[in-house]
Amino acid sequence: MVGPFGLVVLLVALIILWVVVSLPVYVAARVVTSGKAKFGQAMWATLGGAIVFVVVLVAASFFLGALIGRPADAFAVLLAFVAWLGLYRSIFEVGWLGAVGIAILAVIAAFVMNLVLVALFGVSLPSYFHLF
Repeated sequence: MVGPFGLVVLLVALIILWVVVSLPVYVAARVVTSGKAKFGQAMWATLGGAIVFVVVLVAASFFLGALIGRPADAFAVLLAFVAWLGLYRSIFEVGWLGAVGIAILAVIAAFVMNLVLVALFGVSLPSYFHLF
C-alpha cells in the first residue's frame, strides 16, 4: 500500500515528466509559429495530445474492429494521429502543414534532448512507442 507521501512523490514526478516531455513540443512550436507559441500551450498540447490519441485509438479500434476486423488497428492509428495533429492545429493556431511540422520537429528535438540527457546524466526520456 502506498502512503500519502508516496502519492505526493508520484504526483511531483509526473508533473516533472510532463514538463520535460513538453520541452520538445515547445521548441518545435516556437520554430513553426515564429516564436508565438507559449510553454503553457505546449504543456496542454502534450497532455491533450496523449489523451486524444488514446481515446481516438481505442474508440476507432473498437468500432472499426466490429466492421472490418483486423485492419481496423492500422486505421485507428491513422485516425488517432490525425486527431492529435488536429489538436496541435487548434492549440497552436497553425494549418495542417504547421501541425505536421510541429510533430516532426518535436520528434527531432526529443531525439536530440535524449542524446544530451544520456550523455550528461545517463538517463533518457521515456520510450512511448516501440513500432519497429
